[in-house]
Amino acid sequence: MAIKETGDIAAHRLSPEQLSCEFADIAPLLDPTAAAAAASRCHYCYDAPCVQACPTQIDIPSFIRKIGNGNLKGAAVDILSANPLGGMCARVCPTEILCEGACVRNDQDAQPVAIGALQRHATDWAMAKGVPLFKRAPETGRHVAVVGAGPAGLACAHRLALAGHRVTLFDAHAKPGGLNEYGIAAYKTVDDFAQREVAWLLSVGGIELKTGVVLGGDMSLDALRKQHDAVFLAMGLGGVRALALEGEDLSGVMNAVDFIEQVRQAAALETVPVGRRVVVIGGGNTAVDAAVQSHKLGATTVTMVYRRGVESMSATWAEREFAQKNGVTLITHAKPVRLIGQGGQVIGVEFECSGEAGERFTVDADMVLKAIGQTLVPIGVDGELLTVDGSRIAVDAGGRTTLPDVWAGGDCAATGGVDLTVQAVQDGKVAAASIDAYLASLTAKAA
Repeated sequence: MAIKETGDIAAHRLSPEQLSCEFADIAPLLDPTAAAAAASRCHYCYDAPCVQACPTQIDIPSFIRKIGNGNLKGAAVDILSANPLGGMCARVCPTEILCEGACVRNDQDAQPVAIGALQRHATDWAMAKGVPLFKRAPETGRHVAVVGAGPAGLACAHRLALAGHRVTLFDAHAKPGGLNEYGIAAYKTVDDFAQREVAWLLSVGGIELKTGVVLGGDMSLDALRKQHDAVFLAMGLGGVRALALEGEDLSGVMNAVDFIEQVRQAAALETVPVGRRVVVIGGGNTAVDAAVQSHKLGATTVTMVYRRGVESMSATWAEREFAQKNGVTLITHAKPVRLIGQGGQVIGVEFECSGEAGERFTVDADMVLKAIGQTLVPIGVDGELLTVDGSRIAVDAGGRTTLPDVWAGGDCAATGGVDLTVQAVQDGKVAAASIDAYLASLTAKAA
């Protein structure tokens, strides 16, 4: 392939065979022997710190003991009763700062129990076997609208359906899954796992899925409240922060989330265009996913630049190491000051070093991916529901908003949790419990 001096963005940089290797599962499933060996390292701690570190409070010692005893169905029930998206969380959770980071084995031999891999071992077995694990309670006659089929919405819908309520699940995208489908690197969730997990979750019954439906466009919150007994808002963060710099509108500059979605939704990876020289601006998981995938698609150089030090990055140390091992150059303490263009095409980014000197340098680029955070797009949501600064939907400890029949959770809500898939699942669970109690009170009043 001919090299262009500027604007070198192209597809087919690598062959389908090369891309198949590049985007293979980065954490393959444990075989039974390896799973048994991994399970044998667990001390089954009383008041286990790993459980306390898990936002969904999975009984980790219990499910690992069951794996060790060959009871994979029991292990899967332990996991999925606490976290109905336990399969995806086993793939994408930063276990190094959650359950595995809290494992007592770290203090003994500097190697935690492989909790994430063991969790995947049990949940993948259950989904492959198709064994029924849960049964719905009798129909209550109550109907709940859930807006957003991402982790929070799916978890809430699953819990409410199990309680016997009827749920209609709305999502603006063509496919359900939220960030699990559109916003996570392809090498973390291979073989269409996000959709397979959603299919498993919906198989419990009582949940009707409607896609391509937008709040504030195709439906209104007022109408949903009139047509349902309760509403749960879980639409995530649909906006992207702008750099607000000269040159941001140049060709070759795009949002990292859009690039990741393009990779995830590509029918063939070789058709995804990528720059020969890519610059990623940001220090979170989105930046890492965009940077690593750029290199895996065939970019010659990929530079990830963050304005603060590594200690301030939201991407974990494991994600940073993974990026650097996969061809990404990391530059810290440098903020972008302008994007340089030629003929309408970006050709580089000028950065300024932090510190008194404030020295400037330029990184050549054919493609620039912006990953400096996402924002709430409050279309269809009344201002009275938002926090004072308007950045999130205000909720109480149970996920309830200022409206008596409306709850919210996940990234769109100010729940106080971390912005992780597993936290969004917990938000959905907490809201479901509050909604269930509310519906029970309505039934009691009507009796």
